[in-house]
Amino acid sequence: MFFKRVPQVPAREWETWVQENDAVVLDVREPNEWAMGSLKGSQKVQLARLPSALGSLDTGRPILVVCRSGNRSQHAARFLADQGFESVANLTGGLRALGMAV
Repeated sequence: MFFKRVPQVPAREWETWVQENDAVVLDVREPNEWAMGSLKGSQKVQLARLPSALGSLDTGRPILVVCRSGNRSQHAARFLADQGFESVANLTGGLRALGMAV
């Protein structure tokens, strides 16, 4: 299986990237992790439910995918890119890189 490469957005640049690209932040963690905090305004879809939630995502806007460490979000971003989403990026190091206790 071939996975497309997705851009990596460093933690210190995430807000700028989201603003400059009018992007959606997609949090692919689990509900118990969301309860510990998330980025303001983020859309929440568990990684396991992402395939069935594709129709709820705005294909016309860039997406910055986030998780705790950057691993699940990397998989999710590649999946979205393979599904035809044109502008998808991963938050390098995840929310931990932002200093969030998640």
